[in-house]
Amino acid sequence: MLILLKRKSLFLLALLLTGVVYAKDKQENAENLSAKENQKKEIKEYIMHHLQDSYDFSLFSYTNDAGEHVYFEFPLPIIIWDNGLKVFSSSKFHHGDTVAEVDGNYYAISHNKIYKTDAAGTITPDEDGHATNIAPLDFSITKGVVSIMFTFLLMFFLFKSLADSYVKNGGIASGVGRFFEPIVLYIRDDIAIPNIGEKKHRKYMSFLLTVFFFVWFLNMLGLTPLGINVTGNIAVTLCLALITFLLTNLTGTKDYWLHIFDPLGSTMKWYAKIPLYIILIPIEVLGIFIKPFSLLIRLYANMQAGHIVLMSLIGLMFIFKSWLGSPLSFGLAFAISLIEVLVALLQAYIFTMLSALYFGFASEEHEHHDKIEAH
Repeated sequence: MLILLKRKSLFLLALLLTGVVYAKDKQENAENLSAKENQKKEIKEYIMHHLQDSYDFSLFSYTNDAGEHVYFEFPLPIIIWDNGLKVFSSSKFHHGDTVAEVDGNYYAISHNKIYKTDAAGTITPDEDGHATNIAPLDFSITKGVVSIMFTFLLMFFLFKSLADSYVKNGGIASGVGRFFEPIVLYIRDDIAIPNIGEKKHRKYMSFLLTVFFFVWFLNMLGLTPLGINVTGNIAVTLCLALITFLLTNLTGTKDYWLHIFDPLGSTMKWYAKIPLYIILIPIEVLGIFIKPFSLLIRLYANMQAGHIVLMSLIGLMFIFKSWLGSPLSFGLAFAISLIEVLVALLQAYIFTMLSALYFGFASEEHEHHDKIEAH
């Protein structure tokens, strides 16, 4: 009887210890899961912050022993119009965490935009979560604007030195110009002339050269640790595509517009073309806007997706924290970085090539049109 009682006691004690260990393991698993979810959320926020433009030029940040984020950054000028011009440093926002007070007015940053608020920084959202506060006109020098200015100065001095070397050496490039001269000749001989023609390619060459190197240099800047994502900003790609759209349609010849509004020409009687033109002409007119739209979406989507994939692979290293997962993530991120170097050049080439192709459509000559009809 005593032995049976001891066995029951030991059995109950084992059940109790098992329950305690299980509860402890369950609590630890819940804590680990919660920590991992917080880490994933933090990585996602970091990626989105990297993709967005900002009012300061952040180099890097870290969390100190007190749990505070410490940023190494260069403040940029905030320029807004709110019942007068207001100019102040972005350091007043302390990376968006505080309210900036200027001439008795208070401003806060919400979703990467500046809004007028009160001393407490109150932002009132609507049903869709958008701020209803007054947003002053914003002319601030953001990180993207600084990157564009830097690219402009880089291109100016590089190609000025190339032009100066031509003058000094009798048309022979020297120095860094020897690297860029073959690219310039390639754009002229293999992009502009074949698509636009020998006769009219010169008036488009300045834009084609500018847009190629502009997109290429900005794409390469986006691969640096500086967190620049200018060509991943749809507003920038929209402006580039808009310039192509305006040049195409403002320089279009009579034959270009005849091809849009009278694509069949004199191949059949006018009354026979009316049923066909009900469908054809709207398609041709729609094509005027689809072409530049494809330009802006292709450049924006490719560069944005490349940044997201690369940053996600880097973030996986902090999630795995293992001898297998982290090196694998690093290897994939390194491989994607090499591919992105090629994509940076490829997207500049595609944008330039398609722009030249559209300019060629706009520059078609009447003689060429007649030969096609005769054939």
